[in-house]
Amino acid sequence: MKKLFLLLLISFLIQGCSSSDSDYDEGEGDGYAAGYNTTCNIRSTMVKGDWDNKDYSAGYRDGYAAGSFDCKNK
Repeated sequence: MKKLFLLLLISFLIQGCSSSDSDYDEGEGDGYAAGYNTTCNIRSTMVKGDWDNKDYSAGYRDGYAAGSFDCKNK
């Protein structure tokens, strides 16, 4: 039982060490989906919304613009 707890704790700590590239990529993916779906009036989109993370927020803005652009030009 101790080993299982230790393994779960280590995996949780490793997840907290994500790079800014993955934060940007996740934000970009969320933003693209939200921008595309909102502009095309498809549906609302659930996103992570980690607005305090500057990399996620920058990716979200870029992705939202790209998704909206793609919807308008499909």
